[in-house]
Parts: sequence; C-alpha cells; structure tokens
Amino acid sequence: MGVSKGEETRQAILERAFELASVIGVSGLTIGRLAEETGLSKSGLFAHFGSKEALDVAVVEEASRQFVQEVMVPALREPRGEPRVRALFERWITWGQRPGGCFFVGAGAELDDRPGPPRDALVRACKDWVDELAKAARIAIREGHFAASLDPDQFAFELYGIMLSFHQYHRFLRDPATRTRTHQAFDRLVASARDPHAARAR
Repeated sequence: MGVSKGEETRQAILERAFELASVIGVSGLTIGRLAEETGLSKSGLFAHFGSKEALDVAVVEEASRQFVQEVMVPALREPRGEPRVRALFERWITWGQRPGGCFFVGAGAELDDRPGPPRDALVRACKDWVDELAKAARIAIREGHFAASLDPDQFAFELYGIMLSFHQYHRFLRDPATRTRTHQAFDRLVASARDPHAARAR
C-alpha cells in the first residue's frame, strides 16, 4: 500500500520538528513555532498531533527512527563482534556532531525531572540504545573478540558514559582535543574488554 498524502505531510512536519527540537530544545518547540516554520496553520498541526505533548512524543519517536537509520542500520552491516561495536561508536560520534548535538542528550537534560509521556518515550529510546550496546558486546564475546568474563551491561554503561563526555566536551566546553580524547577512552575500553587485566595494567 502507498503512503497517503496525510501521512507524507505528517512525516515532513515531524522531520522539521525534529530538526528544530535538536537546536532549540523540546521545550522551545511549540505548535506556533512549528506553524511558522512549516507554513501550516496551528489548527492544521493540531489536526495531526492533537496537543503539544503528543507532538513531543512524536518528535522523540522521529528522533529514534532517524537514529536507527543513521547509526544502527549501517553498523549492523559490519561484521559481528568488535567491528560492529566500533561501527556503532563511530556512527554515534557522527550523530552527535549534527546541528544541536545529540538530540537524546539534550532532551534528557530537559525532561529528566518532567514526568509524562514525552519523558517515557525518551527513556524507552535511550534504554533500547543501551540494550543494543550490551547486545553488541555479548555478540563480541561469542565471536571471541571480547573476554568471556566481560560484563556486557557494564561495557554498555561505560561506553554510554564516554559518549556523554564527548557531548559535554564537544558541545559545551568546546575542547579541541575532544575527538582525540574520546577515541582514546574508547580504545582503552575495548582493550579492557578484550583482556580484563588490560585496564589495571595501564
């Protein structure tokens, strides 16, 4: 079945809404601002989303869709094990350098103490990503690339921490050494995943 005109319009609105929210934040994204950016009426936007809260949820879901397409799908084409882990990391670095930085990091800071459907949708998206990182580590163990004693969930936790540091240093502190330090941290983490004694021996 083909995509209806209404679905095409809604998707185009969401893509623009995601671009805006990445730069001005979820809180700054209003029905009025989106109407100005898209040339549509406020009533027309309400017909698509119904409320500001529903728009926020849809934007989080659109961010997840684009993240999957830009980060996960290409990485999953790489060989199983460490090459895939590295691809996920590199794609994530690239994602974090788009206008506004990583949407999920920015939105997390906005929504962390605001209970509701938008926060719930963001939590689901972030947990799904952490689960994918842990899954990639488990596959690397099965492939013999990482040590059998590795805790995949701890690996995912530390890799997530590296990326949060990347965002803070790159976007906020504007440290020119950010990319170098981030890759050094990642390489050290992977080395310790291959050999659990590597981190203590450094």
